[in-house]
Amino acid sequence: MAGSLEVIFQTLLAFAAILIYTRILGKQQVGQLTFFEYINGITFGSIAAALATDIDPDRTWLHFLGLTLFAALTWGAGYVALISRPTRKLISGEPTVVIHNGKILEQNMRKMRYNVDELAMQLRQKNVFDIADVEYAILEPDGNLSVLLKSQKRPLTPADLKLPTRYEGVPTELVVDGEILFENLKQVNLDEKWLEQQLKAQGVEDISQVDYAVLRSNGSLYVNLKKDQLTMPVDITDAPKAP
Repeated sequence: MAGSLEVIFQTLLAFAAILIYTRILGKQQVGQLTFFEYINGITFGSIAAALATDIDPDRTWLHFLGLTLFAALTWGAGYVALISRPTRKLISGEPTVVIHNGKILEQNMRKMRYNVDELAMQLRQKNVFDIADVEYAILEPDGNLSVLLKSQKRPLTPADLKLPTRYEGVPTELVVDGEILFENLKQVNLDEKWLEQQLKAQGVEDISQVDYAVLRSNGSLYVNLKKDQLTMPVDITDAPKAP
């Protein structure tokens, strides 16, 4: 019983520590992590796991100290990298050109332990199937590939055709999961009464029916209900359908 209580306490301690420390360290998507940051995260999780599961009470605070020290070192390394470019290059690495004017730079690829198969795969993910169409391809520190096509191979834009375009801002969330976001309403100088009128105009009588509603940049309201009334929903899978 005592061991169970110790595990419960340590798990709560590890959970709280991870929650607090990760908030302090900042947020990055997994796809944006460098190799160092990825390994660092695994190590951080391993220490937290040891804190949660080691039932020896004498080692609980040692694990917690180790987790705290590791978080402090991670924060310190991040801060130094933020203010010092040489340190940032040492920790995170730097972009490397792997294609220039349709030519693969094999020497740069060897330095990065990067092969042609990986290059071709990442080019295809960018909808590029002919290396000769590439002006520059740059391997980023997080492993992603940035591609600049040759000017004659790039898609046309309104600017190329000298066509005027309207400003498009970021849509503003007004309702999420049946809850009105009053701060967002206030930011766009609207109120709950306006929102209710707009919803009623779209046949919505109760705000709890709304899963998601956003105000578009053109002033219109997009509404998605929790229960969509679809007469013929499309299913692209080949799973057997219920009778």
